[in-house]
Amino acid sequence: MTTTRTRVAIVGAGPAGLLLSHLLAASGIESIVIDSRTREEIETTIRAGILEQGTVEILTASGASDRVLTVGHRHDGIELRFAGEGHRIDFPSLVGRSVWLYPQHEVLKDLVAARLAGGQDLRFGVTAERVDDAESAHPRIIAREADGTELVIEADVVVGADGSRSVARAAVTGSSTGGYFREYPFAWFGILCEAPPSSDELIYSNSPEGFALISQRSATVQRMYFQCDPDTDTAAYSEAELWDALQKRVPGTTLKEGPIFQRDVLRFRSFVAHELRRGRVVLIGDAAHTVPPTGAKGMNLAVADVIVLEKALRALLLDGDERLLDAFPATALSRIWKAQHFSWWMTSMLHVARDASDFDRRRQLGELRSVVESEAGQTYLAEAYTGWPL
Repeated sequence: MTTTRTRVAIVGAGPAGLLLSHLLAASGIESIVIDSRTREEIETTIRAGILEQGTVEILTASGASDRVLTVGHRHDGIELRFAGEGHRIDFPSLVGRSVWLYPQHEVLKDLVAARLAGGQDLRFGVTAERVDDAESAHPRIIAREADGTELVIEADVVVGADGSRSVARAAVTGSSTGGYFREYPFAWFGILCEAPPSSDELIYSNSPEGFALISQRSATVQRMYFQCDPDTDTAAYSEAELWDALQKRVPGTTLKEGPIFQRDVLRFRSFVAHELRRGRVVLIGDAAHTVPPTGAKGMNLAVADVIVLEKALRALLLDGDERLLDAFPATALSRIWKAQHFSWWMTSMLHVARDASDFDRRRQLGELRSVVESEAGQTYLAEAYTGWPL
């Protein structure tokens, strides 16, 4: 058994854990970040990425990334498509902000590089098994290294940033699943294909056939989704059938097709942990909450958690002031539940339920028209999509 000591021990080398470590280091606060995955697994697992303007500003101002501005793509709006018509929501004219298309794995590459360049203690292939002594002044992570050696990390604060299957959550809520939960009756069938973009901006399409999202990855690789049953077999469709399913859901736009090299089914869940803090153990990111991807809130909400927690940890560890840490759950939850509502609203407004009646369908179209035909409705969508101020 190996025992080590640090000020902040972070479980999870995702966006939340790495960004928190990066910001703490700027204030002279040491940390250890552990993750069960290899560096290659972290940097090559392709995930979506729409970054709010506030997230981009944090990444650039902190020195974590400049590639987000050179490799990422600024988007000034999205298109809502329904009843065969497209309606553009112009973000800058409504709220003076934009978003950036920059996939999560690219953010992780930047953050890993920044941590290693800064000589920070970042350990891959280390699996957290549990967190002990949450109520004490020195909680501990019990982990196991790749060779099977037991590792104990004692810290002033332990942060669970270890995703939706969080090990740290049990130390805070008393259960690895303790939280408010909602599962949706549909999923997204996602494809990655070799093709030029079908649209300059994202298209969110509501059609009688179901929802579709026409997104992007680069000039040559595109990401698209269509609504499906959660139990759909990814091998059940031929390429021609997949393109037909997508094209039917975006009438009025001709998709640019190409070879499909990846397909998956993404289930929809909403979750908020019953508690975000117990003693000196705190949850952030997907360990604390998950949202449906429709509102593009996941990674951005994790960054917002980090901004609040980093201030609290600075006050605690540099000034001995615990007030901001005490306030962290209430402060973070205010934004979390706003994001949960927005994600649920976008999801319910754009997807067609299997048991939808004619009334339900017409009411849904009325809701969409209430948004696109009202400056107030468009402004709410733009404000939430581009991100509330951090």
